[in-house]
Amino acid sequence: MKFVAIIPARYASSRFPGKPLADMNGKPMIQRVYEQVKKSVADVYVATDDERIFDSVQHFNGKAVMTSTTHRSGTDRCNEAYNKIDKPFDVVLNIQGDEPFVFPEQIELLKSCFTDSDVELATLVKPFEPKDGLDALHNPSSPKVVLNNKLEAIYFSRSVIPYLRDVAPDEWLNQHLFYKHIGIYGYRTDVLKDITQLSAGMLEKAESLEQLRWIENGFRVKVGITNQETFGIDTPDDLQKALKHLIAIR
Repeated sequence: MKFVAIIPARYASSRFPGKPLADMNGKPMIQRVYEQVKKSVADVYVATDDERIFDSVQHFNGKAVMTSTTHRSGTDRCNEAYNKIDKPFDVVLNIQGDEPFVFPEQIELLKSCFTDSDVELATLVKPFEPKDGLDALHNPSSPKVVLNNKLEAIYFSRSVIPYLRDVAPDEWLNQHLFYKHIGIYGYRTDVLKDITQLSAGMLEKAESLEQLRWIENGFRVKVGITNQETFGIDTPDDLQKALKHLIAIR
């Protein structure tokens, strides 16, 4: 099975303009992400809408594809990039451009979901732990996922799901295993084409989570469970924390 990893990276960001080019101890963030992904996938491309990012990737001898500025999501950007790459692959992996500490083991876990030929889409989750605390569980920026017994996602939500009736909220993390979404994805290439033709449905509009569009239209999302925490960077403050983390792990 042939995999290609595509890293969507746009310049415009309301909370952190130019984020992919932010310096991380001598390397732009996008290079840190690229190098992590290359540890697991031979074919890696950055899909961007900005020449500055494109030039930066070429400067460190990476591969980049220019894409439209009008895409609604990273999935749409991945689809355009895949069509422009114009090489045969079985699965596209979408690795976020603000995840410089993504673990190679997580990417391998995502790839392993496709050993089953029936899998259409895949993503990862991580169990919430009691030590994470209730604030983390209730954080709407950290979507929760409910799984069925086939390790497929039933629903994604910014709310805490399921609701534990007759259990005091401060005991929820001790009484039930909740899962947080880790936002990297895999798509069969034919399925990627199909899902980018879909219109946003009621559930996606309510939660602002594009995965719900796939579920609402009957696609199955396989889930791999990781115990490794990711470190996404959304704001300049997050970057400062990431730089401290980078120094600590060296």
